[in-house]
Amino acid sequence: QNSMVLSAAIFVTLIGLIIYLHFVKIDQESLLVIGSLGIQVTSSYASGKESTTFIEMGQVKDVVINEAIHMQKVIYYLCILLQDPEDPQGISEIVPLFQSSKPRLDCLTEVYRSCQEILEKRKTAPQSS
Repeated sequence: QNSMVLSAAIFVTLIGLIIYLHFVKIDQESLLVIGSLGIQVTSSYASGKESTTFIEMGQVKDVVINEAIHMQKVIYYLCILLQDPEDPQGISEIVPLFQSSKPRLDCLTEVYRSCQEILEKRKTAPQSS
């Protein structure tokens, strides 16, 4: 009787671990910004599964470093601000990046500067109709 309960507990624990590794545990996050196309955000899970999100450049209003107070410390994270289609001055959504890896502020600053360079080139480039 006890061995049956122990076996069931081990089985449930292994299934839970597999689910955690496949759907929750993010191993690596990457950001690819192409000024003429858009922004691709990829998350690689510990199981090898990858999740990719693509945001068209026409939807991107800006990329910012945001700060939040969590517990008793200030944390910084990179966000993409999406333009509201009905209000060109408004923001429809904030997409946080690097939520699992939580890079330091100096790393976020480097990524932020690179993104801003690309966004500036896009704004100053002649628009083709």
